[in-house]
Amino acid sequence: VYTPHIAKVELWERSGHMAWFKESMFPPMEVEEQGYLLKPMNCPFHILMYKSKTRSYRDLPIRWAELGTVYRYERSGVLQGMLRVRGFTQDDAHIFCRPDQLEDEILGVLDLAEFMLTTFGYTEYEVELSVRDPEAKEKYIGDDAVWEQAEEALIRALEQKGWSYSRREGEAKFYGPAIDIKMLDALGRGWQGPTIQVDFNEPERFDVTYIGEDGAEHRVVMVHRTVLGSMERFVGGLIEHYGGAFPAWLAPVQVVVIPITDAQVPYAHEIGRRLLEEDFRAEVDDRNERVGYKIREAELQKVPYMLVVGKREVEEGTVSVRKRGEGDIGRMNPEEFIDRLREEVEAKL
Repeated sequence: VYTPHIAKVELWERSGHMAWFKESMFPPMEVEEQGYLLKPMNCPFHILMYKSKTRSYRDLPIRWAELGTVYRYERSGVLQGMLRVRGFTQDDAHIFCRPDQLEDEILGVLDLAEFMLTTFGYTEYEVELSVRDPEAKEKYIGDDAVWEQAEEALIRALEQKGWSYSRREGEAKFYGPAIDIKMLDALGRGWQGPTIQVDFNEPERFDVTYIGEDGAEHRVVMVHRTVLGSMERFVGGLIEHYGGAFPAWLAPVQVVVIPITDAQVPYAHEIGRRLLEEDFRAEVDDRNERVGYKIREAELQKVPYMLVVGKREVEEGTVSVRKRGEGDIGRMNPEEFIDRLREEVEAKL
């Protein structure tokens, strides 16, 4: 789905953001005597979408996802490149479900998070249960019973998953507790990753209901989740994790074809076109530069593969393959190389 970047001040008052999150929001703007605010989160919009018509217990769970850009006022001293910014896009989703569906929905998000971590090569991560500060309950909306219910649901899911976790008091959002996963990069540094929050409070504030099997109205449970989180921060963390040397499936440029002299440029472009036809990200370096210079350039760019073509390769219909970190691994015909690269990409090695 897609939602607006601004909304009337009244929406953020109803959601509780003006009372509990105002310091992280940009000041209001006024249009025709109506106050508007840049959105710090997407959830109120998804709630309004849910409330656009009556929902039955048979309709649930409803899952809405959005690559939504949100805006947070961060002090200039804490801004840091792509890692801490004032406007960012996140893979935000909200799940509206019945209480009896809650645990399965949390487990589904944890499974998705685990798949993401494994796919992107994060083999080590830390799991945190972020809860209220028991000494400062005035910072959070909702009563004790609701918070305890939400925490218990998250704990049951973690136990069923078999994940160990640490409890972090005072780290919860103002509307509910969360499971926060910190991805550890190759240097052991932690990066904010997937987040799963259980929210009984916003459904109460917005009167979010469904018609149950008994014909009566019942309160929905809401799950907030991001898997990658801030796309900018995730990409920045990924660059740090791999030091720019991405595996072949992830590299922006997977192959550079390097002709030794101008005489091999047509053959190099023929190889390049063949790679593009197979949906590989390939470039041909046909600049009038020495071959050694081109190879060093590709190595500095951390391109996984270089295909060097000279007079012999043209005559034989082959390519000389250089692999990042290994150097020359021999000549092979283009189809043989394509099969090798395809296997590597599909296996996400």
